[in-house]
Amino acid sequence: MRASQQDFENAMNQVKLLKQDPGNQVKLKLYALYEQLINSATCLPKPGVVDMVNKAKWEAWNALGSQPKESARQNYVDLVSSLSPSSDTSSQGTHGANEKVQESKHIVVTYEDGITKIMFNRPAKKNAINFQMYQEIMLALKNASTDNSAITVFTGAGDYYCSGNDLTNFTSAAGGMEEAANRSTVGLKEFVNTFIDFPKPLVAVVNGPAIGIAVTLLGLFDVVYASDKATFHTPFTHLGQGPEVCSSYTFPKIIGSAKAAEVLLFGKKLTAREACAHGLVSEVFPDSTFEKEVWTRLRAYAKLPPNSMRISKELIRKNEKDKLYEVNAEECTTLKTRVLSDEYINGIMNFLSRKAKL
Repeated sequence: MRASQQDFENAMNQVKLLKQDPGNQVKLKLYALYEQLINSATCLPKPGVVDMVNKAKWEAWNALGSQPKESARQNYVDLVSSLSPSSDTSSQGTHGANEKVQESKHIVVTYEDGITKIMFNRPAKKNAINFQMYQEIMLALKNASTDNSAITVFTGAGDYYCSGNDLTNFTSAAGGMEEAANRSTVGLKEFVNTFIDFPKPLVAVVNGPAIGIAVTLLGLFDVVYASDKATFHTPFTHLGQGPEVCSSYTFPKIIGSAKAAEVLLFGKKLTAREACAHGLVSEVFPDSTFEKEVWTRLRAYAKLPPNSMRISKELIRKNEKDKLYEVNAEECTTLKTRVLSDEYINGIMNFLSRKAKL
C-alpha cells in the first residue's frame, strides 16, 4: 500500500521527535524528498558556488530528478520509519556506542566510535566464506553505506583473517557443479560490485592469514593494516582457477606486473612485510600490539569530517569504476568456465582429499 498524505504528515512529526541527530546525509535526503513533494520540480534555482550549504541541499534535491510525488512521499515515509527506535537495528540510520547492528551465525556487525566493524566469525573453519555469508556481507555493506559511521572496517575472529571461499560451496550445492558455477559467478559479480561502489573509507584489519578472495578483495580496500603474523596467499592455479575480484587489474597496478604474476600465477605466499613492501598492505604492526595500535588509530580517523572523506574517495576512485566493472564481469565469465573444467574439479577433489587426511 502506498503512503498516504496522512502517513507523510505523521512522518514529519516523527522527525521532530527524533532523539538523535540522523546525520547530514540523511537530513539532506529528507530535505530533498520534502521539496519534491511540496514544490514543483522546476522551482528551485541553483545557488552560487560559494553558498555551500544551499548548494548541498540543491544537489540532494536535483539528484531525485523527475521522481513522481507518490514515490517521493513513500521514500520519505520509509526513510523516517527506518530512523525510529522500533526499527530493526540492522537498518537504522543512527547507532548507540558499541551497538551490535547485525548478527548472524558467521558475520557480526557492530558500531562503535563512528566505525562500522564487519567481522568474519567462523573461526572453526578459519573464517571461510559460504554462500550465506556473501549475502550477509552485502547487506552489511549496504547498511554501512547509509548509516552514521565515518569508516567501515573488516576483520576476522580467531587466528585467521579469512581463508577465502568455503570450497564445499561447489561440492554441496543442489544441482551439482553446473548449478554451483551459475550461482557462484552471478553472486560473485554482485558481491564485488558492492565493494567497488562502497562510498566510505574501507579498511581491512588483517589479524592473521588471508587466502584467496580474502586477499584479492584487498585491492578494492582503501587502507590495509596487518599483523606481522598475517600472510597473503592466492592458490588459484593450484585449484585450476583464475584471478578474481578484479585482481587481474588491481594487483599488477598495486604490486607491479612481475610480482603480481608470481602471486596470481604461481601462488607465491607473501608475508605481511613483503605485502607491505609491494604496496598491498599499508602498514604492519607487531602482533602483540596490533589490536591496540590499529584501533586507536582508526578511532582517530573516524573523527575526521565524514563528507570530506567520502568526496575524497570518490575523486580517487571515480575514473576507475567503469574499468573495474568491466574486469569483474570478464573475470566472472572466465570463472564460470574454469569451475566446470576438469582441472578445477580435480583440484577441488585433491584439496578435499588432503584435508580429510589431516
